[in-house]
Amino acid sequence: MGNEQVATSAGDARADWEARIGLRRQDGGGRDPLPPPTGLRAVSGRGQVTLDWEPVPGAVGYLVHRADRADGPYLPLDHQGGDVLAVPHPPYADTTGEPGRTYHYAVATLADVDVCGQPGAGVAAASTPDGPAAVRVTVDAAGSDGPVHRPWRRMIGAERLSHLLCADTTGGRPIGAEFAEALSIMRGELGVETVRAHAILHDDVGVYREVDGRPVYDFSRVDEIYDTLLGLGLRPVVELSFMPADLARDPARTVFAYGAIISPPRDWDRWADLVRALVAHLVDRYGLTEVRRWEFEVWNEANLEVFWTGTREEYLRLYEVSARAVRDVDAALRVGGPGSAAAAWNGALLDHVARTGAPLDFLSTHTYGSPPLDLRPLCVAAGRPDLELLWTEWGITPTHFNPVTDGVFAAAFLLRGMRSAAGRIEALAYWVASDHFEELGRPPRLFHGGFGLLTVGNLRKPRFWALAALARLGDDQLPVTVDGDGADSLVETWAARHADGRVHVLVWNGTLDQSKAGGAPVLDRDVRVDVGGLADRPYRVAHWRVDARHSNIEAVWAGHGGGDWPDDAQWSLLRAADGLDRYEPETEARPVNGVLGWAFPLPMPGISLLELVPIDSR
Repeated sequence: MGNEQVATSAGDARADWEARIGLRRQDGGGRDPLPPPTGLRAVSGRGQVTLDWEPVPGAVGYLVHRADRADGPYLPLDHQGGDVLAVPHPPYADTTGEPGRTYHYAVATLADVDVCGQPGAGVAAASTPDGPAAVRVTVDAAGSDGPVHRPWRRMIGAERLSHLLCADTTGGRPIGAEFAEALSIMRGELGVETVRAHAILHDDVGVYREVDGRPVYDFSRVDEIYDTLLGLGLRPVVELSFMPADLARDPARTVFAYGAIISPPRDWDRWADLVRALVAHLVDRYGLTEVRRWEFEVWNEANLEVFWTGTREEYLRLYEVSARAVRDVDAALRVGGPGSAAAAWNGALLDHVARTGAPLDFLSTHTYGSPPLDLRPLCVAAGRPDLELLWTEWGITPTHFNPVTDGVFAAAFLLRGMRSAAGRIEALAYWVASDHFEELGRPPRLFHGGFGLLTVGNLRKPRFWALAALARLGDDQLPVTVDGDGADSLVETWAARHADGRVHVLVWNGTLDQSKAGGAPVLDRDVRVDVGGLADRPYRVAHWRVDARHSNIEAVWAGHGGGDWPDDAQWSLLRAADGLDRYEPETEARPVNGVLGWAFPLPMPGISLLELVPIDSR
C-alpha cells in the first residue's frame, strides 16, 4: 500500500489561490467559510496517491489542492471534468501526478459551491511508478447494511420530448420511433421512472400565441407527447421552459439548434396564467392523483447566460411566480428548482423561499465530471432537512461531442457517482438516454461523443451496461470490506442479495482523472474477491466484464473499420455484439467453510460483475 503520511504543515497561499481560481463569495446566501478538514492522510500507491480526511460538519464538499513545494502555491487539482472540481467526501485518488515525484496536498471545505474556505495543513506523498498492486474485496453474504438505494431509477435525462413526434431520420434511422424505443429501454431494462427534458413550452409544441393581443393556448401537442410517454410507462418531469416567442421580452435571444428562447417574459402575469393553464390542463387530462406524482421544475440553468438573459433576481421572481401558479391548481403539486448548472444558486433559492414563503418541494441542480456534492447541509441550515434533492442532470462531461462519453471510462465514472449518491440523494439523472439529441445539431456519425447511454440505432454503450449491472443488484445491501492499493478510492464495490439467495458483487476500477480516459496500465489492479457467509450448497457462478475488449460496442465498430454510419450488414453485426459479455465461462462451485473466492486482473477502466445463484441440491 505504500507509506501513509499525516498532515503536518503548509504555507498559507490563500491570496494567490483565490486569484488563480477566481473563487469569491457570491450567491452564497451569507454563508461563512468553514474550516479545513483535519486528519489529512496520504497513502502512496502504484500510479496514485489516496487522500483521506475527517469530514467537516456542514460541508457540501471539498476541494483538493496540490503544490510542488510545502510553501505552495497550492492550486486545486483539475481532473479535467470540465465543471465543479470539488468532491462530496473522501477518499480521493490523485492519478494526475508523475509517479515517483513528491507532491504536497491540502484540502479546503465548501460551505456552498461558491463559499470555499482556506486549504488546511499539507501532507507530502509520491506515487510509485511500478511494482505489484493488489486489492482484496471481502463480502459478508449473511450480513446486511440495509436496503439498496437506487438514485438512477428515479429519473433519466432526454432530448426535448417533441422528438417523440419527429418523422425525420438520422443516419437512416427513424428519430421518433427510436427515441421512443430508447425511453422504453430505460424503463424496461433499468427501471427508470421519470424523464426530465427541456422545452415543453417551446414554440415547436405550439402551446402559446397571441391573437389580437390576447393569449391563446393549445395543448394538443403536449397531450400527444405526454400520452406517448405515459404509454411507455414513464412520467414526465415538467421543466417549465423555454419562453414562447409571443411572450418573450427578447425573442431574438435563443440557444440550441432548435432556437429555444431564453428570455424572461415581457408580461409576468401572462406567464403565470400560462403555467396555471398548463398545469390545470394536465390535471384535467391525467387526473389529480397522477399529476401529484410529477415534478414541476422551473427553468434550466438560469445561472448561465446561455440559458437566461435575465438577472438572478429575475430568475428568483420567475421561480416564485411559477411555483405559486402551480400550487394555485392544487396545493399538493410538487414544484422546485433552480435546475442550476455547477450546483449554483441552491443557497440563494433556499434563502428566497424562506423570505417570501414561496413553495419549494425539492432542490434541483446539475454537475458534471465529479460525483454530486452533498447539499443536505444547505437544507438543514435553511430549516428544511427533509427537502428532496434531485440532480436533474449529471454526467461525465458537459461538453458536446466529447469522445469520453462513448468509452469504458464513462462506465466506471457512472458507478462511482451512483455509489456516492446512494442514500443521500433521491435522484441522480444521467444526461441523457439517447444519442437522438440535437442541441448542437443532429449526430454526424454513429460514434460522435454523444451524451446518450444508447447510440442512434439503440446500441448500448459501456455506461449503459454499468447501469444495467446496478439494476441486477438485489434489495439487501451486503457489508463489504476493501483493502489494498487504491481501495475505495480507485477500486470500489457494491454488493447485494436477492430474497431468493442470489448474490451480486460489482467491482470497478476508475479514476476521476480524464487524462486517463484511454486507460493507464499503472492503474490496473489484481483483485481478489471472497464472498463469505454462504450456505453449504452448490452455486452457479457467472462473471461479466465491461472493459476495452468486453461489452464495448465502440470497439466492435472500430474493429470493423468504423466509418460514419453502418450499412445493413454492419447493423446486423453490431446488434449481434450488443450485449453484456462474459469474462469467463459459467461454472458451478461449492463454498469451503462458507466462502467462495475469485482472483482476476481488473484494468482501469474496468468493471466486473459476479453473480452467485444457489442451486437446489435436493
